[in-house]
Amino acid sequence: MHSFYKSILFLVLTALIVTSCSRKKDTFINRNFHAMGTKYNILYNGNIALENGRAAVDDAFTDNFWELLSVERMETTDDFMLPGQSKNSDFERAEEKAIKAVQTHGMNIKGREYNPQIDEAYLLLGKARYFDQRFIPAVEAFNYILYKYAASDKINEAKIWREKTNMRLENNELAIKNLKRLMRQEKLSDQDLADATATLAEAYINIEAKDSALTQLAIAAAHTKKNNEKARYNYIRGQLYNEFGYKDSANIAFDKVINLHRKVPRAYYINAHLAKAANFMLDTGDVLAFHEYLTDLEEDRENRPFLDKIYYRIAEFHKEADRDSLAVVYYNKSLRSSSGDRHLRALDYVTLGDMSFDKSEYRTAGAYYDSTLTNMVVDSKPFRTIKRKRENLDDVIYYEGVAQVNDSILNLVSLSDADRIAVFETYIDKLKAEAQELKEQEEIALRKANSGIVSADNIGDNRNLGNIASSGSKPPGGAKSTFYFYNSNTVAYGKNEFLKIWGDRSLQDNWRLSSTRSNELTVQSNNLAIDASEEERYDPEFYVSKIPSDQKVIDSINKDRNYAYYQLGVIYKEKFQEYELSKEKLTTLMQNNPEERLVLPSKYNLYKLYGRLDETNAAEQMKQDIITNNPESRYAAILLNPKSEMSKDENSPESIYERTYASYEAQNFQEVIDQSDKYILEFEGEAIVPKFEILKASAKGRLYGFEAYKEGVNYIALNFPNSEEGKRAQEIMKNVIPALSDREFKTDSIGSKFNVLYKFENTSNEDLDAFLKTLNDEVTQIRYFDLSVSKDVYDINTTFIVVHGLKSIYGASGFADLLRERKANITRPYIAISSPNYEIVQRHKNLKDYLENQ
Repeated sequence: MHSFYKSILFLVLTALIVTSCSRKKDTFINRNFHAMGTKYNILYNGNIALENGRAAVDDAFTDNFWELLSVERMETTDDFMLPGQSKNSDFERAEEKAIKAVQTHGMNIKGREYNPQIDEAYLLLGKARYFDQRFIPAVEAFNYILYKYAASDKINEAKIWREKTNMRLENNELAIKNLKRLMRQEKLSDQDLADATATLAEAYINIEAKDSALTQLAIAAAHTKKNNEKARYNYIRGQLYNEFGYKDSANIAFDKVINLHRKVPRAYYINAHLAKAANFMLDTGDVLAFHEYLTDLEEDRENRPFLDKIYYRIAEFHKEADRDSLAVVYYNKSLRSSSGDRHLRALDYVTLGDMSFDKSEYRTAGAYYDSTLTNMVVDSKPFRTIKRKRENLDDVIYYEGVAQVNDSILNLVSLSDADRIAVFETYIDKLKAEAQELKEQEEIALRKANSGIVSADNIGDNRNLGNIASSGSKPPGGAKSTFYFYNSNTVAYGKNEFLKIWGDRSLQDNWRLSSTRSNELTVQSNNLAIDASEEERYDPEFYVSKIPSDQKVIDSINKDRNYAYYQLGVIYKEKFQEYELSKEKLTTLMQNNPEERLVLPSKYNLYKLYGRLDETNAAEQMKQDIITNNPESRYAAILLNPKSEMSKDENSPESIYERTYASYEAQNFQEVIDQSDKYILEFEGEAIVPKFEILKASAKGRLYGFEAYKEGVNYIALNFPNSEEGKRAQEIMKNVIPALSDREFKTDSIGSKFNVLYKFENTSNEDLDAFLKTLNDEVTQIRYFDLSVSKDVYDINTTFIVVHGLKSIYGASGFADLLRERKANITRPYIAISSPNYEIVQRHKNLKDYLENQ
């Protein structure tokens, strides 16, 4: 009997379990069974996977505090995802759990869902898709909640997430409209209100309504329960206030971030300090207190990961206070601090470059700009700006070098023999002192190498770098080695050679640049000293003998110096807007007895500079000088009729170049050459000259052949190396000329396009244009080939009428024979030739060679 009751009880329990698993019966047991399984099993694991994925996304995202932060820490990408693919396995797992909850525990009976956890499953599904950046499927999940579960306690959260997704899909206006309606119609919990207003703020930022975003961020920061969000929202508020110029309000917002201190990641805390420091007003603030404030940030051990930014802010403070030497020290400290912040490194380098430029250290500035470019996003707008500035600096570096070297030489030329001797005796004394110091260092190095002692001073002094290496004269393990630094004698010799070639250089970036040495005269003297014998190196007469004495050489040096000054004046004026510097160069030029060709353009540029510098009297005097002394010049015409300059009058270099280029296109090559020679002389010293040179080279190539073209391009590459045309000429010489030099004819059978040539002598009285018209009329009637006719100049004596578009060499000959038989009766001798061979004939003017090979 007892076993019978047990059997009955077992069957009843089994029946209850089976019936409770049913998803199609609305009973208390069924609902609670499926709800408990959904919540504490599937959704629990799904939410853990979601949070793991969010943490991974958060860790992978790096905030750029140099720009306005995004309200939500998530970086969107444009990576294309196929259906079923996922960027993150945790989000994929969360989505699988959400789908499993719906499929295995959903109780959709007659269109109504009886499992109260299914709305949370759809919410999990939408969030997983959102963070996986599959925004359209995410919107579908959130919309399903709004459609099916209107009474859900998650309805407001679902609405907020839907609008976050709409914003990611760039439907910002729709997101703003729906969020404003939600906040107007519903009473939201604190966190929901924070999420809604934060999303609304980001949508406002996306549509550039940043003033509206400020209000919403204040609400979000006040209601969020998460300290990280509170810090982020307040930091963005500070950034927006700074954009609007409200520094006091910005500082209040940054203080709210600072007050959270250890409750938030250190990055928010430090960057809030630095952003507040950037708002310090030097003229009204307490400078001593502010300096102590920056020093405390620098010395705080917890701030070591952010020393690069702290050093940069200290450097900016010193730069603003006109303490440039200290600023340079801290910019370099910022660069030496280990950091992956490429934007900061770019700021350090570009600032150092600008400072070097302002001090006329153009080579150093160029090197800093090169380093700037390596730390910028390629082809971004800032990258293109710096790249253009760097390219312009090539001209400055080149012409400044010419001016400085030639000034030094001309200064020596102007000195008396006694003064020259005195200059070089001073220089020789310096050489002897350096040699003595080097000898002492070598002796110290040798003693320490023999004793095996390396002092701490040696480690810190870059001048004893060789000594450090040589002091450890035995390789690890005591084995013999030929490695350079294990031999004290080779180290000492190497150091001696280094000093002889480079001089005493400090340990710094770009140490090779000549700007790290005293002056150009020293550089030139050092170059002489390198090749001099021991006796000559210390003999002042040796250096004096190298000073040019031939008047032609001196005149050439003076001419090059003056041209360099003119170019510098124009470059500073046009490319850098450095008007004072430009005026200085052009004024110096006018004092150096320049060539006539440079006088008038220099005066005109000075007139323009005086106007831009508000030096009205000087501008008027220069204007009258030009009009009085050069009344027939185009500059006088421009000054008398200023509107002609603005409307690009017909006598401007640009208009003249365009007319000359039109002659080139019309194949009037000899005219182009003659006109180019004329205007090159007329506009010498102006930026238009290289354009005329390259046009002339092209015309010579078309008229006289490859060698003439090569000679013209080489001249441009050598004489205008820093102009755009000069750089292009260098590329042509390197990459194009070798390919064009081939004058070997190709086998006609391998060609795909062929021509028929009719040769005319330019000295004959034949009507070339009449023949061209007749031939063209005949060709247009032949419709089974796509033919065309052209008139091509061959050389100064010969012109071709060419039929293009034939398919074989025999077809070309047959076509010419056909024309003989037609009504027009074109019986003139012809030449059939493939297009590749025709190019060689035109390029090398070797038609005779081609005909002899047929």
